[in-house]
Amino acid sequence: MSTDAASPSYDTILVEHTGDGVLTVTLNRPDVLNAFNEAMRADFGRLWATVRDDASVRSVVLQAAGDRAFSTGLDVTERMADADSPWLDRAAPFAEHEDPGHQLSPKRNAVWKPVVAAVHGMCAGGAFYWVADCDIVICEPGATFFDPHVSYGMVAALEPIALSYRMTFSDVARMALLGLSERMSADRALACGLVTEVVPADDLRARAAQLAAAMARSPAAAIEGTVKALWQSRDSGRSQAIATALMYTQVGNPVGADGLDRASARPPEWWVR
Repeated sequence: MSTDAASPSYDTILVEHTGDGVLTVTLNRPDVLNAFNEAMRADFGRLWATVRDDASVRSVVLQAAGDRAFSTGLDVTERMADADSPWLDRAAPFAEHEDPGHQLSPKRNAVWKPVVAAVHGMCAGGAFYWVADCDIVICEPGATFFDPHVSYGMVAALEPIALSYRMTFSDVARMALLGLSERMSADRALACGLVTEVVPADDLRARAAQLAAAMARSPAAAIEGTVKALWQSRDSGRSQAIATALMYTQVGNPVGADGLDRASARPPEWWVR
């Protein structure tokens, strides 16, 4: 962990730099199925800010501790016990006053470095704040995906809307409306585009690290520019996205320009942010 990205103190995640430009982040609350609480939200807010600005980090692997779950979303038990929670409506215990994605999502924190999610076990509800905004998602055969909101009398909106940009709408709707009545299998997740690869459980972490390392070997400006171009195009119509794509190539392809070293190619400060 000898990197600037690992220097902040974290309470709920483990952070390790492997030395090849890859930062491995592990959700570390296995006793509660890696559900996120306010401490984890704060940890991710600090983490993404550091990752964004640390030139030694070129890609990220996001994984989880324990055997049972990647994450089951919000830690409702802790939240209900916290009378001082700033994002809790005491009259309506599950009403959101703040979108947790502001802290948890890499893209909403302007992190244009690629993130690979390695999903095992259960992946549910608020876990999609991460999964929906990762660039590559892989899982093991035993992974299951579900959204329990409606089963608990809660509107499913934030997570399924984010998911609808990376998987088929019909599968998003089915998951959101069936709640706890059905879990999406790894094979179905692959078929509908939620994940891109199903890997044997024993190989999951190594495969995620391999993918992240492959991206980290390319010039940073090209990788980060590609990530930014792809994701920001989702906010545009087709014609506008194609027209804007040329601008990304013009400002984000510095390789070969006046002695710039391919291995250390970096976009200008305004481009990263």
